[in-house]
Amino acid sequence: MTAHDNKMTLLQLNSLVRQVVETSMKGPYWVEAELSGINERGGHCYMELIEKDEYSNTPVAKASAICWRNKWYLVKNHFLRETGKLLATGMKVLLMVTPQFHENYGFSWLVADIDPAFTMGDMLLKRQRIIAQLKKEGMFDANRELVLPLFTQRIAVISSETAAGYGDFCNHLAENENHYVFKTTLFAAVMQGELVEQTVIEALNAINQRYEEFDCVVITRGGGATSDLSGFDTYDLACNVVNFPLPIITAIGHDRDESVLDMVSNVRVKTPTAAAAFLIDRLQQVERRIDNAGQRIATVVEARMERERMRMKQLAVRIPTLFAVVRTVQNAKLDALKQRANNAIKAKVERERGMVDQKEVRLDNAVKLKMNNEQHRLQMLEQRMEAVNPQRILQRGYSITWKDGKAVRNANELRKGDCIVTRLSEGSVASIVE
Repeated sequence: MTAHDNKMTLLQLNSLVRQVVETSMKGPYWVEAELSGINERGGHCYMELIEKDEYSNTPVAKASAICWRNKWYLVKNHFLRETGKLLATGMKVLLMVTPQFHENYGFSWLVADIDPAFTMGDMLLKRQRIIAQLKKEGMFDANRELVLPLFTQRIAVISSETAAGYGDFCNHLAENENHYVFKTTLFAAVMQGELVEQTVIEALNAINQRYEEFDCVVITRGGGATSDLSGFDTYDLACNVVNFPLPIITAIGHDRDESVLDMVSNVRVKTPTAAAAFLIDRLQQVERRIDNAGQRIATVVEARMERERMRMKQLAVRIPTLFAVVRTVQNAKLDALKQRANNAIKAKVERERGMVDQKEVRLDNAVKLKMNNEQHRLQMLEQRMEAVNPQRILQRGYSITWKDGKAVRNANELRKGDCIVTRLSEGSVASIVE
């Protein structure tokens, strides 16, 4: 007997495996796993199952599963009715499966049922963990603490550009009966499936770079059947919302419960139309507040004017009496002022008269002293003039020679034939120079 006597074909081997599986693993089994992939084709659903290590998040087991068309329609609708969500990648599920090994396609698990309660519990637990972490970090209420501006009219919208809900939102704003003007700017994002978290965060980042241009953000989706909304139940997206500088309004169409995004947003409404109605109603409230304030101001002003009119009437009655009293008081004050002025003038006159008398005495004494001094000075001048009087000089034997009316001081001034006059003490002598 050789080593190849027991050989078999691949089909024979796979048939053997099939027999072993069918005889030793009859099932069904309830299996807990995470969906790493899900795809519908031809009415059937093909799933990829995975189990990850609790601490390292490393895959420790993988398998494929199939839910045939006749089962999948019932399972999918039942799950949707109970959870409000479609099965999607990343969900933890509890599946009822039976093993199947096909000689041509290999091993797979056949899905007979999925327990929606298990998935809801896992989603709730995940949501609770996110909420607990946000509260621990003190951020859970951050966006709700922001105040919507009174005139919230510049709206940044995060939605799918082709979504019917986005069109409903814009149309409802534009067609409001009060003719309020809203300006909407779309920041496109994927609103269902695996790209929800990534694209919504990217849209928020784009708005944040221009946040001064907007009053609030509306995250909205709508139209068509309810689809997977698990992308709105993530920690990273919640962190972006709670730290955002503008109030965020969510209208993402949950039928059964709130997502984490709803819980941390400033305002949560159910549908895009409801979001538009909320913004319109807010402006109506502001308009009413302004009208009410105007009415209150008018009422206050009218009441104040009425009080002032009454006060003026009362004053008109009291004015004659008050005027008489005031006139008496003012007359008394004037009399007192007049008396004080007279007394002050008299005192001033007396003081000035005394000063004038004193100055008169001092002036008289000064004049007398000045006259004596000047008289003495004149006497001295007379004596000095008398001493130099030419007549006295002549009496002492001197003479004065004149030529042409001028005294001759130098003989060289005279020429032969000049006529000169010599004055003596007694008389004068005329001479001719030879």
